[in-house]
Amino acid sequence: MRHGGTGAESDKHMLRREFLAVRNRLTADDLRATAAALADRALELPELAHARTVAAYVSVGAEPGTRALLDALHARGVRVLLPALLPDNDLDWGAYTGEDSLARVRHGGRMELLEPAGERLGPDAVTEADAVLLPGLAVDARGMRLGRGGGSYDRVLARLDGAGVRPALVVLLYDTEVVAHVPAEAHDRPVQAVVTPSGIRRFT
Repeated sequence: MRHGGTGAESDKHMLRREFLAVRNRLTADDLRATAAALADRALELPELAHARTVAAYVSVGAEPGTRALLDALHARGVRVLLPALLPDNDLDWGAYTGEDSLARVRHGGRMELLEPAGERLGPDAVTEADAVLLPGLAVDARGMRLGRGGGSYDRVLARLDGAGVRPALVVLLYDTEVVAHVPAEAHDRPVQAVVTPSGIRRFT
């Protein structure tokens, strides 16, 4: 794989299509079973077990399911922050207090997202999180994450850097999405751990 510049971006685009094609073949039963297992595994992670505030997201489509995990964290008394997509692809945040606190929002021609329906806390609210759960399509042996390509979480990571805070960065994936290598660019940051339905893998 090439690194840096348009080569890495081209490689990422090709890989995204491949991983999304595999996800799109998953059945409703697959999604239910993996979501339950993913929540069980994630709750074993010390970074989540001891967190007071977790920035997460609501899975959509064939993404690894997060709803059971959100409910379990909320039931534990954890403050759960969820993103709301802004017109410039940056993220605002709101609190998750149960299923009734979500609203379906369509942004242009994109897929409908479930976003917090209550008060907006501002893009900087993520800097208060002890752990940040990142969506992704793959992670490699270095902990480098392949995102969806929208750039929203690149902004989140830059905001955390700018604030001088170091929350635990965790990506939630299917087992087959932990791979040997993904192309990386200068702005990409490694995660500390990946949670899959079969377990947890840490990166140094």
